[in-house]
Amino acid sequence: MENIGEIEQFQVLEQKIDSLLELVSSLKKEKATLAEQVHIQEEKLVDLSEQVSALKAGRDKARQRIVSLLERIEQAEV
Repeated sequence: MENIGEIEQFQVLEQKIDSLLELVSSLKKEKATLAEQVHIQEEKLVDLSEQVSALKAGRDKARQRIVSLLERIEQAEV
């Protein structure tokens, strides 16, 4: 009888180990998926940062042209 109890305990232990292995496998897949999503978001962030820089440069260039035009207008009025 004692062997039957030990066998049942080993079966329970085996089931728990199987469940844990499935969980580990699932978590590894989820980690890989999340890592890919992070990579995609980082690429988007770099792209958006470059766009912001380009827009700021364009804005600064436009501001300089406006200032230049205003100075020319002031000189023409004098």
